[in-house]
Amino acid sequence: MKYKSPVYSIIAVPIEKVRPNNYNPNKVAPPEMKLLYESIKEDGYTMPVVCYYSKAQDFYLIVDGFHRYQVMMDHPDIYEREQGLLPVSVIEKPIDKRMASTVRHNRARGSHDVDLMSNIVKELHEFGRSDAWISKHLGMDRDEILRLKQITGLAALFKDIKFGEAWRPVEEETAKDNKDPLAEK
Repeated sequence: MKYKSPVYSIIAVPIEKVRPNNYNPNKVAPPEMKLLYESIKEDGYTMPVVCYYSKAQDFYLIVDGFHRYQVMMDHPDIYEREQGLLPVSVIEKPIDKRMASTVRHNRARGSHDVDLMSNIVKELHEFGRSDAWISKHLGMDRDEILRLKQITGLAALFKDIKFGEAWRPVEEETAKDNKDPLAEK
């Protein structure tokens, strides 16, 4: 029998039949959860939730994708749009191998390269996107956008930034104020 990856057999499962596992070490901060919600709201579910199906209990236990599941649980607009159905791919593995799969899935996501992210911000700016647009759609706060802009070093990226008055030019001082007090002694 030829091997077929689970992703080729995605099924729509009523979310009420899906359960989180009790061993997932992955936590997502509120800004990233907000971004995940925005992503699912804008793009729909583009990745299935990976589950193990328990025949005896007739439910699907999450191996990977808890936060995608949580978005549907926490947001009625997503639940309604998706008609309460979660895209699931099923793996058949014992608990120890499912735990290893969970960790592999979490760690395989990696992290974002700072230089690549700064180039994305630069390109979006060149496309005419504002910092507010970038913040909303990429889930970044103003400080993060500013730091990424600093990496590229292009002055054009800072044209919309309001700087404090500490850097305003000082008017020329009078000649009297410029005298060297030690020269008069």
